Amino acid sequence: MTDDYLLPWRLFNQENFLEVIQNQEFFLLPTDEIVKLLSSDDINVPDEETIFQALMMWVRYDVQHRQEDLGMLLSYIRLPLLPPQLIADLENNKMFSDDLECQKLLMEAMKYHLLPERRPMFQSPRTKPRKSTVGALYAVGGMDKRTHTVAKQSTHTGISAFLGSTTIEKYDLRTNTWVPLKVMNGRRLQFGVAVIDNKLYVVGGRDGLKTSNMVECYNPVNQVWSTMPPMSTPRHGLGKAIRPLRIASVDSVDGISDLSIVLWFPQNHSTLTTELEYRKLLCIAVLEGPMYAVGGHDGWSYLNTVERWDPQARQWNYVASMSTPRSTMGITATLFFEIPRLFAVGGRDGSSCLRSMECFDPHTNKWSRCGRMAKRRGGVGVATCGAPSGGHRRHVRDRTVPGSNSMLSCSDKNVQTLMFDNIYVYKIRCFKKMNI
Repeated sequence: MTDDYLLPWRLFNQENFLEVIQNQEFFLLPTDEIVKLLSSDDINVPDEETIFQALMMWVRYDVQHRQEDLGMLLSYIRLPLLPPQLIADLENNKMFSDDLECQKLLMEAMKYHLLPERRPMFQSPRTKPRKSTVGALYAVGGMDKRTHTVAKQSTHTGISAFLGSTTIEKYDLRTNTWVPLKVMNGRRLQFGVAVIDNKLYVVGGRDGLKTSNMVECYNPVNQVWSTMPPMSTPRHGLGKAIRPLRIASVDSVDGISDLSIVLWFPQNHSTLTTELEYRKLLCIAVLEGPMYAVGGHDGWSYLNTVERWDPQARQWNYVASMSTPRSTMGITATLFFEIPRLFAVGGRDGSSCLRSMECFDPHTNKWSRCGRMAKRRGGVGVATCGAPSGGHRRHVRDRTVPGSNSMLSCSDKNVQTLMFDNIYVYKIRCFKKMNI
């Protein structure tokens, strides 16, 4: 059979791998077809261990004839991405201990775990995660259209307000598409989004007119929303910083004058120089240490420009501009395939809310377009959820990498945050300095 003839069948096997490996036909596949499955970046699995266990089941089905190919087949498994406990157990397994090629591959994987500071030197096709294991990007709420409501007073014919959306979408990196998910309990825009233990938390925000203290939690595994204890004070326009089991929530403050940026340390804070361009309704994110100020509005027009704060030189520098001017977008900084990337999602361009998404690679200084959302969204919350297995995601140890947008909006003047060791909290604020 030709490859063109087999292509639909192979695509089916990749997409439905968990079901395929439970059928007898999988164990009868020839070695070359197993190689094509194992080498695919697009195979749909929750983690690398699932593929490894499937390979071992296939080998044991006819171990007498398949053992000799184990070293070659194991080279297609991303062994460094397996849990370290499993790698240690395999070293003494007789199936691997008598095979020199297997031992070399296991040693490579062990070094990856034992010497995390040298991981940039160990990069190979085996350290690149499959697309289905890098987690997902979520776009939550926001404003999708302008809604007119009638005021109670008889002297007014009506007022115009942006109502928050209840919908949520998930971006699938494998297919470059957005998938609608279960809606939230209430309408929201200008809220905070954070990810803790692979659960999505939506904090505060507005429904269009009223500021909320509500907190909701979304579990991607069972796709269920849960209502959490509310905040003591209603807030919107939140900035967030995330560390395991803790969220630092920083309010935006009143004012429409020039912006200043405050860098918070555990015991003190200092003011950074102002940006190269005046901008409001921008988004901020931290990627590999530097802070980015993305898009916004300068009072006259919507911006597609992006600035990056150089902490060594203590100055702002321009980087590549987005293809589309946008403000009130969602933004998230994350790692895909060990490559740091910045995603700008939705927002407004002056005429309407946007469906588009762009991705910035700091190593090439380029933005690229990604799949479009099903709905237009401004003031949208964005976060990545689902950590890759095997400990290969490189978190910056002494800085937070916010997993959601930090859109500037005016709200409560009080500033509240959780302080903990070795963490930076970034905040954009308006008008004037405050003694904190």
